[in-house]
Amino acid sequence: MSIFERYLTLWVALCIVVGIALGFALPDVFQAIGGAEIAKVNLPVAVLVWLMIIPMLLRIDFKALSGVREHWRGIGVTLFINWAVKPFSMALLGWLFIGWLFRDLLPADQINSYIAGLILLAAAPCTAMVFVWSNLSDGEPHFTLSQVALNDVIMIFAFAPLVALLLGLSAITVPWETLLLSVGLYIVIPVVIAQVWRGVVISRDGEPGLTRLLKTLQPVSIVALLLTLVLLFGFQGGQIVQQPLVIALLAVPILIQVYFNAGLAYVLNRAAGEAHCVAGPSALIGASNFFELAVAAAISLFGFNSGAALATVVGVLIEVPVMLSVVAIVNRSKGWYERGLPKAVAHGSGVEEKAVR
Repeated sequence: MSIFERYLTLWVALCIVVGIALGFALPDVFQAIGGAEIAKVNLPVAVLVWLMIIPMLLRIDFKALSGVREHWRGIGVTLFINWAVKPFSMALLGWLFIGWLFRDLLPADQINSYIAGLILLAAAPCTAMVFVWSNLSDGEPHFTLSQVALNDVIMIFAFAPLVALLLGLSAITVPWETLLLSVGLYIVIPVVIAQVWRGVVISRDGEPGLTRLLKTLQPVSIVALLLTLVLLFGFQGGQIVQQPLVIALLAVPILIQVYFNAGLAYVLNRAAGEAHCVAGPSALIGASNFFELAVAAAISLFGFNSGAALATVVGVLIEVPVMLSVVAIVNRSKGWYERGLPKAVAHGSGVEEKAVR
């Protein structure tokens, strides 16, 4: 790793501070940037997401996707965590912390709204950023792409009924434009661009040319991640300064939820005998959230200034630093993880060997 990558946590912390300071000092500028959106999807952030994930999608050879079937256990574990555990564990944590332990410290008229926002945050698994987390944990890129695509399909049909069940509503207005546009912007278009680019490079310069391109583009992903942080924290700089206690209290169940679900997915993959390159992204996909959809749904259901909207925004604020900590745990525990696996699995087999790195 380069010095820049080795101290990524430090750069993330600095970008958070810079983003909050700029957002508080220049609210009009960030309001203008935040207003550049279609169906609640911010276009500047979408461009930065492209810069983050296209270099990673260049690694993927679609001819090797059939090998993902070898990792059906990892896919099963991730689906179980995303759809059978995470939304319900968040509902329980929201009731426990926001509805009971922290009730006296929060505005009484917003308690139920805060809990609703937490549920919305947990009901949709992350779509785009998981490519970054998978790459940083040396995850299997074909597994990551397949798992994200499968989650996207399920989300279109399951998001509304699941949220309606947990919120106790008879119906929920799903921001379909946001959902479909996000999938298109964050998955379909980057995949098409990356695959066309990959084909051109390989036909012209072969695999060595692709390797050189990936090495050149690697810093681009990290820089785009840091700029995204500045924007996201800049958008909410005023709220952070004005309501630090509320934000800190809302962060508690979110943090517990992330580490619980990531840990459970990681352990279940180990018990199932999955390779570490699958268990890492499985844990990260199982723990992260599709915050763009959560924020849009909260605003459409409860209003821009509601407690639900604020709760989903808190998820945005802590998403990157918390997921980086999960990446660090996954990387540092690789030795422990592989000691419990058969040697053939621990040393890599099947689709892991086919991945372009």
